Amino acid sequence: MKSNARVWQPALGAVLVLALGGCGRPAAPKSGTQAAATSVEPAAVASKPAAPAKKEVAERYPLTGEITGIDAARKVLIVYHDEIKDYMPAMTMEFIVSPGDLAVAKVGQRIRADLIPSETGDFRLEKIWPDEKLATAAVADAARGLREDTKTRGKNAYREVGETVPSFTLFDQEGRVIPGGHFRGKKVMMNFIFSRCPVATMCPAATAKMMATQKLAKDAAVPNIEFVSITLDPVFDTPGVLKEYASVRGIDTTNFSFLTGPDSAIRDLLTQFGVIAELEGDFLKHTLTTLLIDERGKIMHRTDGSVWEPKDFVAKMKQP
Repeated sequence: MKSNARVWQPALGAVLVLALGGCGRPAAPKSGTQAAATSVEPAAVASKPAAPAKKEVAERYPLTGEITGIDAARKVLIVYHDEIKDYMPAMTMEFIVSPGDLAVAKVGQRIRADLIPSETGDFRLEKIWPDEKLATAAVADAARGLREDTKTRGKNAYREVGETVPSFTLFDQEGRVIPGGHFRGKKVMMNFIFSRCPVATMCPAATAKMMATQKLAKDAAVPNIEFVSITLDPVFDTPGVLKEYASVRGIDTTNFSFLTGPDSAIRDLLTQFGVIAELEGDFLKHTLTTLLIDERGKIMHRTDGSVWEPKDFVAKMKQP
């Protein structure tokens, strides 16, 4: 079937971020999937954007299938999809996708996604995830293990400086499965952001500081260092979304990974790292946390908020 060459890019919804973190270490969060926000005083508040005009919600159908071709010039994936119950039999179709999803697509890869129909025939795919059995099983098994670990630790779920980071397995911005052990033997600088964060002093500033630290570390010839940003919004931040996030900012991803995965796994990681992230309607309240982890997987330094200098982290990276 033919498809016009319109390029879809996800629109930014009305998102409000409350910066709740201070510069000191927060109190250990309560056990469970989210930390309580009431124990920390807000440091900055973003004003609520004007209510947008009401739009009709597009129909969505869950789709699974295999990528059989990529038309980069038209920004189209050719997919043989399975039957979509009560909507469409199995068949090969063309779908418009975002630049990020196009960049990580591979012929022969199985995917799951949301199909968005169109009266003009310009069907598109959103929320594209890898759907290979071994990959999804590895990520799901790790998420279950992390859930049990968080429950077992209970009130002591929060990981102090000097403790070993929890075991996890997530997808990176290329759609690859990345186990936590992948970084052992290297120092890791880690933070938590989300791609749609609209507040300049929050995630955009955090990413800019990570990029500056990466450059300083390279100039200082710091060996065996990795940079990792874990999403706060895994429902929206698919591998393709994070790929585009890194690409448009010109981020060097040779040693900088953006990770996403099951919502439960992300929530448990936030709990264990003491990061507050709570979605209330269209608003996401969150804190900023930046960690430095040593070669054995132990937390060697932590700072909360955005008042820190890249040179200070580089100095700590040089410490044995």
